[in-house]
Amino acid sequence: MDPRTDLLTGRPAGAGARPRERADAARNRAKVLDAAAGLFAAGDPRAVTMDDIAKAAGVGRGTLYRRYPDTASIALALLDEHERRLQEEMLRGDPPLGPGAPPSDRLAAFYGAMIDLLEAHLDLHLGAETGGKRLTTGAYGFWRAHVRTLLAEAGTPEPDALADVLLAPLASEVYARQREQGRTPEEIIAALAHLARRLLAPHSP
Repeated sequence: MDPRTDLLTGRPAGAGARPRERADAARNRAKVLDAAAGLFAAGDPRAVTMDDIAKAAGVGRGTLYRRYPDTASIALALLDEHERRLQEEMLRGDPPLGPGAPPSDRLAAFYGAMIDLLEAHLDLHLGAETGGKRLTTGAYGFWRAHVRTLLAEAGTPEPDALADVLLAPLASEVYARQREQGRTPEEIIAALAHLARRLLAPHSP
């Protein structure tokens, strides 16, 4: 996938580009995102409502809903920059996260990078993935395409079926549960790296 892909829509960046944002709209957008980031970080992101965000941002409900249909879309907007950076590293960065390493090492590195992202921004992931929205984002489509490509390169059977299975441990609620149970990020990364190498290494060139 092109690194310029819009992670919120899955379409190429610039496709159907909107007119230049007015100054007052830009100010409102910044207020909304700042307010939402504070609310997501302060408590359970899944409990934050659109009314909460509108009140904290000091904007009307109509202003908020014109830009964002729900809280998940706001969380996705906040995550966008971080996910774009990781996407670029996977496409053009140094191995093993970037091209040039065996598929098993690349999958292990991908797991490590995703756990780092979850650990740093778990509140946003929890807010963005409510109601199964995780599976419909452009970002998830990119992660899935990457994992499927690695499986195919390694000669692993049924890469289409396995791609979603291998992404399941990266669901934010799964990760949050593991952290609540006392698992450290390092332990989770090590376990997922072991899975990656056991599954792909025997098939690697």
